[in-house]
Amino acid sequence: MGRCAYTAMWLGSPGTADHFVSIDEDRSLAYEWTNLRYSVGWLNSRKKALVSKRLLDPFEVQDGWFAILLPSLQLQVTDRCPPALRDRAGETLRLLGLDHDERVVRYRRQWLHEYEQRRVSLDFLEDKAPLVARAVRDWEAREGRQWSAGSNQVTTSFAAAPSTARTGKTPARSGRKRAPGAKGRGSRPGSR
Repeated sequence: MGRCAYTAMWLGSPGTADHFVSIDEDRSLAYEWTNLRYSVGWLNSRKKALVSKRLLDPFEVQDGWFAILLPSLQLQVTDRCPPALRDRAGETLRLLGLDHDERVVRYRRQWLHEYEQRRVSLDFLEDKAPLVARAVRDWEAREGRQWSAGSNQVTTSFAAAPSTARTGKTPARSGRKRAPGAKGRGSRPGSR
């Protein structure tokens, strides 16, 4: 669905093919489809030299093993992750920077901002950044109100956006939704 296997977010530009078991670790898996993971380029580079036994394979991950904390947007391992895998899951977050690396947090923040400004619906967010959507859904259920820019206690200086909520799959003004961080004319989501 165009999402990075590690960040669980839609990539606005082409990703890379990550060898979960690196070529250095086992050259025989270099062209094995079951060993490939779609990944954002910088993360693929960061993972390059890591031994696969230290990491949790994103294809092994089950629903609810990880959760994003609001308002920090940091990722953590939950109690739903099997106890036998928790250390490896935590190590994966730390080694790959999935817990709080600014590149990942910034991208999560851009998706959250799109929802705060009602440029995308929660269903659209679920499709493109499911962990961010789940954090918002959990917060809204707990608080009994819709998440908004004032809900997060994080100060931002984004320009005001139209207050009309869009609920379709093509929420951008031009009919095409540019990914957060994608370059183009005019201001882009999340720019300051």
